[in-house]
Amino acid sequence: MAVEWIVTVHAASPREAEQAAEAALDRVAAIERVLSDYDRSSEVSLLMAATAAEPGRSVAVSEDLADTLQRSLAFSEMTGGAFDVTVGPLTALWRQSRKTGRLPNPDKLAAARAGTGSEQISLSRGPAGPEVALATAATRLDFGGIGMGYAIDAAMSLLAERGIESAMIDASGDIAVSGPPPGRDHWRIAVPPLMRRPPDSVDVAQVVEPDTPTLALVHAAVATSGDAYQAVVIDGARYSHIVDPRTGLGVVGPTAVTVIAKDATTADALSTATSVLGPADGLEVIEQIEGAAVRFSWVEKAALRVEASDRWETYLERP
Repeated sequence: MAVEWIVTVHAASPREAEQAAEAALDRVAAIERVLSDYDRSSEVSLLMAATAAEPGRSVAVSEDLADTLQRSLAFSEMTGGAFDVTVGPLTALWRQSRKTGRLPNPDKLAAARAGTGSEQISLSRGPAGPEVALATAATRLDFGGIGMGYAIDAAMSLLAERGIESAMIDASGDIAVSGPPPGRDHWRIAVPPLMRRPPDSVDVAQVVEPDTPTLALVHAAVATSGDAYQAVVIDGARYSHIVDPRTGLGVVGPTAVTVIAKDATTADALSTATSVLGPADGLEVIEQIEGAAVRFSWVEKAALRVEASDRWETYLERP
């Protein structure tokens, strides 16, 4: 998935720990072969190719692909479309804008937006298992906002099946933990700052979070979305790599959103969606989810702003 993965396990022996960690990473690799839109031989790529040849055709898919799609559709409904797994055409267009430094052509943008939306997906179960039909040849699935979290959860489940009671998986900052390490009552997770390095735009280069909190987590997950590493400045505005499905453009930054949830799939999807929604609407969504919490930090008029949900305080490590 083009990021570093670290699997930390506590086991009865080094050999048991090593075998468990390797099995977890093998599970991650298997998920990537299902969900990657970069790999033309992945399951989702083959599904889109089949649709391109015959739009609307039902195609048998794996339980992993069906499960990820089902959860994606649920998050889309929950967030009013701020999370959208069919955002692929817009993502492709925005990747070009990030390369060229120019906003998308309005006609191309309108055409791409017309091909997105959860109504493009039909998920059913046939005699042999789950089936998916994509409405048009232009329908493109993009699991960038949920795939990493789903892979983390799958790997954590595998570790639990192998009897590992204390583990942490860190996929470049998207993190899930199970039981605490020996001798402790929680895992200590530092929240990333709004800015990890100076951005391209000089006027916000000085706006850096001086202090960020440390979380105390057990059987939970945390994900952070923002533009610390992947952003572009076009016509004086700083845009994130995260695409707003409602506009087809990157979320205007600089921003950072950290979401805590019971599982990594939820944390990953909602950190993406709440980045799109912003603090007011994002907080409303998070408050409706049992056990979830969120912290927003952003720049407004060259000043740092921070806002968190009511539940956020309960996850902070106490002195």
